[in-house]
Parts: sequence; C-alpha cells; structure tokens
Amino acid sequence: QVQLVESGGGLVQAGGSLRLSCAASGRTFSRYAMGWFRQAPGKEREFVATISQNGGITYYADSVKGRVTISRDNAKNTMYLQMNSLNPDDTAVYYCAADSIISSRPDQYQYWGQGTQVTVSS
Repeated sequence: QVQLVESGGGLVQAGGSLRLSCAASGRTFSRYAMGWFRQAPGKEREFVATISQNGGITYYADSVKGRVTISRDNAKNTMYLQMNSLNPDDTAVYYCAADSIISSRPDQYQYWGQGTQVTVSS
C-alpha cells in the first residue's frame, strides 16, 4: 500500500509555470507506475501524464504535450509535474495516482492523493 500527498498548486497568471510534487509513503514507491490526472468543476477526471516505474517511459495527454514534463525521483519517493505556459483551461484539481501498471485510464489506478488546486488567471 502507498499513500500519496500532492503539493505545489496555487494561483498563477496565464503563461506562468508551476511544479507539482507527489510524495509517497513507504518503501515500495519504485514498484509503482505513477500518473497525474486533473478534474475541473463539472467535468470528468482526465489524464495528464504518466510515468513508468523507472522513469524510462512517459506518456502525455495531447492537451499538455510540449508544455508539461513528468518525472520522478525514486530515492526521494517523489514524482513531479513541471507545467509551463499555463492557460486558464489548465485550471483544475490535480491528483497523483499509483498502480502497478502504467496507464492513462484513471479507473486503472488503485491509489490516489487528495489533490492540489491549480488556478490559472487570464
């Protein structure tokens, strides 16, 4: 089992940047593929990015490709999401998730954090 805690959200102007972090408890972080998802008010939770256990494989949603970088540091039990060129459409609660298999489907992930709010003003 793994517990996840996101941080780094906040209010930023359009064109700005944020770096989200997802800290995991336990000694088995490196066994899990990790993902970032987001949910805006009135919308379903959507895929943002995912990374394999050793960081060698990454996938991105088309809506964020080229603006977002997912990474992880297994020695620190932490995953990151660097977001650049933010726009108001990026406003959402951002969640990190963990599972044994890399996937872009939120229903494939067993463990979830509580989320961190990202608000982009125009």
